[in-house]
Amino acid sequence: LDGMAPHTWRGPSAAADWYRDVLIEGEAVGAAGYQVTVGSPWHDDIHGDSAYVVAPATMTFELNGAPIRQSGAVFTVALCKQPDGWRIAAWAWAKGSQ
Repeated sequence: LDGMAPHTWRGPSAAADWYRDVLIEGEAVGAAGYQVTVGSPWHDDIHGDSAYVVAPATMTFELNGAPIRQSGAVFTVALCKQPDGWRIAAWAWAKGSQ
């Protein structure tokens, strides 16, 4: 789930499809150099093979060469434990202020 269209990506290639669309959108609007910092979780809940985490986040990037910093964002993720480790089942990003 993301603020850019098509807003949701599903299926086994969802992460790759989302990343492809981020790069396409970024190129179209002149954004590049994305960096995300996730802070200590405000909430985490683990039950067996499932987990839910809510954490503050900050994203920096360049927009047409000018540095942009979005602070106060919230990153929410649902995780599923697989034999080879934890995997993202779903996530959402609530954009902070610029």
